Amino acid sequence: MIPRYATPSMTAVWSDEARWSAALQVELAVLDAQAATGEVPADAVAVIRAKAKVNVARINELERTTDHDVVAFVNQLAESVGPEGRWIHHGLTSSDVVDTALALQMRDAAALIDTGLAALLKTVIRRAREERDTIMIGRTHGMHAEPTTMGAKMANWAFEVARARERIALAAAEAATGKISGPVGTYSQIAPEIEQIALAALGLRTDQASTQIVQRDRHAAFVAAIAIAGGTLERIATEIRHLQRSEVDEMREPFRSGQAGSSAMPQKRNPIKSERIAGLARLLRGYAAAAMENQPLWHERDISHSSAERILLPDATSLLAFMVESLNGVIDGAEIRRDRMQQNLDDGFGLHAASRLLTALVQSGMQRDSAYQLVQGASVAAREQATSLQNLIAQNLEISSAIGAQGINQLFDEHVAIQQAGVLVDRLTQLD
Repeated sequence: MIPRYATPSMTAVWSDEARWSAALQVELAVLDAQAATGEVPADAVAVIRAKAKVNVARINELERTTDHDVVAFVNQLAESVGPEGRWIHHGLTSSDVVDTALALQMRDAAALIDTGLAALLKTVIRRAREERDTIMIGRTHGMHAEPTTMGAKMANWAFEVARARERIALAAAEAATGKISGPVGTYSQIAPEIEQIALAALGLRTDQASTQIVQRDRHAAFVAAIAIAGGTLERIATEIRHLQRSEVDEMREPFRSGQAGSSAMPQKRNPIKSERIAGLARLLRGYAAAAMENQPLWHERDISHSSAERILLPDATSLLAFMVESLNGVIDGAEIRRDRMQQNLDDGFGLHAASRLLTALVQSGMQRDSAYQLVQGASVAAREQATSLQNLIAQNLEISSAIGAQGINQLFDEHVAIQQAGVLVDRLTQLD
């Protein structure tokens, strides 16, 4: 991932140093298991544990000759140990180490993502509670609908973020699967007991029927969960972008002193962070597609998945971590424009009450189709005449006689319309 969209902690997870350190953990876990079962001398394993060191520069140097990174890694470790190094990688094939080490890296990456999502969720819940009763117009198809609250809108975001977090946690747990079963996965050179001991020590699941690799449905599910989470962040970011439009201006991204919105137009205050999140979500969906393409491999294995994974797994996890951190900052510092929300609501000619008016007429005994036509006609007239719907229906004897003046006033009170909306925010206690 390019530095612009990377977090230092996630970059560290996918560094060459981290990759080969994870591979060393796998090799040592296998050696411990082999020493415990008497297959490798315990004193040799003790020497290996004491002396084995990862040297990325030397691995890269050896790979220029071997054209095989795992062989270069094993040879470099053996060099660092001495004669006892001959026991390193005993009975293993490359994918035993590569796939099991990758599971460790994915687990670490998922933990960082979970920490970020937990922080984002906490922020959204706090802002939802702050805006529990902040009234605003709700919109469908981009058009004014009925009143809602900013708190209800944010509560909706919070529950979706919580689902994204749970989905990634479940997928990550499944992806934390290793295999120590040798060539083509048949334990021809290493006993199943070694696999069980080593993977238990590493805290990984065992692939119950691996081939020479861990099957990539697990990885595909993990990246798909990441992409879906990206879609959640994009949905929230898209809403913020709409609410920041000049014509709406109900919510604004934080804008620090000295920040510039445009090189040509000094007046601009653009929702650039939300736009960036929307763009990066598209990449996550592309990575999910590539991860699914990695599932069908030839026979017991090929390596057509390997090159794609070296890009998509670090990039997908890095991007999501960056997006989560960015959106957390946006929501934490967002400016909620309550006066503008009320103004936009007031500028809607009272049309937000039309659906409640329809319901009231039906309850009064009027046939629904007749009531619908009456309310629709009055709404069209209010819009075309740029006048209040409430004034028009007050002059309509058929409507006013059915509902009464007090009933009409209540229907057009936007606070009555949102009197139950607070329950959506109150339900956030389920996430505490």
